[in-house]
Amino acid sequence: MQDEEKRIPAGIRKGIKEYFRNLFDIRGDMMSCEEIDRMMEENTVIHGSNMWILMLAILIASIGLNVNSTAVIIGAMLISPLMSAILAMGYSLAVRDLSMLRKAFSRFGTQVAISLIASTIYFFISPLDEPTTEMIARINPTIWDVLIALFGGIAGIIGNTRQKKGNVIPGVAIATALMPPLCTVGYGLATLQAKFILGAFYLFLINTLFIALSAALVITLLGVPKHAIFDDKRQKKINRIIMTITIVTVIPSLIIGANTVYHSYMKQCVENYLRTEFVFSDTQLVQSNVDTTDKQIAVSLVGTPISQDTIAMLEKQLGHYNLGSYTLRVTQNSVLAGDTDGENTDKITIALQEKTIADLQQQVAEQQTQLDEMTSKLENSVAVETDYRAIAQKAETIFPKLSGCTCGKVSDVEGDSVLLIAKTKENMTDEELQIIENWLKSESGLDRVRLSLES
Repeated sequence: MQDEEKRIPAGIRKGIKEYFRNLFDIRGDMMSCEEIDRMMEENTVIHGSNMWILMLAILIASIGLNVNSTAVIIGAMLISPLMSAILAMGYSLAVRDLSMLRKAFSRFGTQVAISLIASTIYFFISPLDEPTTEMIARINPTIWDVLIALFGGIAGIIGNTRQKKGNVIPGVAIATALMPPLCTVGYGLATLQAKFILGAFYLFLINTLFIALSAALVITLLGVPKHAIFDDKRQKKINRIIMTITIVTVIPSLIIGANTVYHSYMKQCVENYLRTEFVFSDTQLVQSNVDTTDKQIAVSLVGTPISQDTIAMLEKQLGHYNLGSYTLRVTQNSVLAGDTDGENTDKITIALQEKTIADLQQQVAEQQTQLDEMTSKLENSVAVETDYRAIAQKAETIFPKLSGCTCGKVSDVEGDSVLLIAKTKENMTDEELQIIENWLKSESGLDRVRLSLES
């Protein structure tokens, strides 16, 4: 390795190192430490205009959640002023400024209180009280939300400390999504639903904490001078408190994330099992249901009943799909496999009807697609005919020697071509004819041209 380095001239090695140093340098275009400090101090001040903007953003986000509009929610996140106070808290931790931390936390707490009051009032008076998918998506935060907040906070503080801000802050505001969880908490308070209150507030807490921590980390790496120097004992105490809060906050997201991955994996295993094993010539699988709590797979079959030996074989196959801890419950035709009282007749009938309805809906959708395609082709055909009339009219305008023009598409064994029939006031040169042909190709989109000109 040393021999290889010696073969590379020192000047080239220095140039390569300098290139990569400049490529990943986060200090080159940063603001001065004094400018950063003034900006963060300003972020701790409560302005009336910011509060009005915050309330309006909260109402916009609440409406977006209420009507399930992603675009409206994104718009609310872009105008929300919540991010600045969080970055100020992270900055104050990094520079050891407890006074700034108290002011930033005071502003942030005020903003959160106003947001919760505004969103709760909105959802209390809103006639739409059903939870939407946008709300439900905010009540089960996972470890991925932690990573999003962490990386978003790093990007946010880097962008904030640049001399030219760019579009980093709006992107971070959208990615970390501070506003929607708060509004979802307001919905939970208005409708007295604990899962929306706790789940959404936990997501908001994750975003807040890890944006602040990532901001503190970046400020430390940037080498911004500290406002105070703590003794080792006090510093260790602060570090322990931060570490404890971080661990306690992360643990539920790890559990939820692991549970999400597990259920996704088991769902895939069940789908592979059903798709591979339940293939019979005269028997059809019409419905399946998986209970991950009781570890049971329930299937409904119609057609020729399968034997108990076949069911036993299917149960043995569960282990090959990592489903060894699951049991199989088979309902077929009019009775449950192994039972004789026929109590599941209604279940099979309902399952068969549901499958029939689903098949009919799919057929209707396919036929509608075919109809739309035929309609589109018909409209395109009409549009093409109209274009040829326009081409004929344009030809008389562009080429003064032509009159009485008629244009259209003709087909023969060699394919389609555009035909122009016209009268000429005088003979045309080969160069003029070539110009007309090229123009017709461009206007019609066809590669072949036929001219029929009469003097």
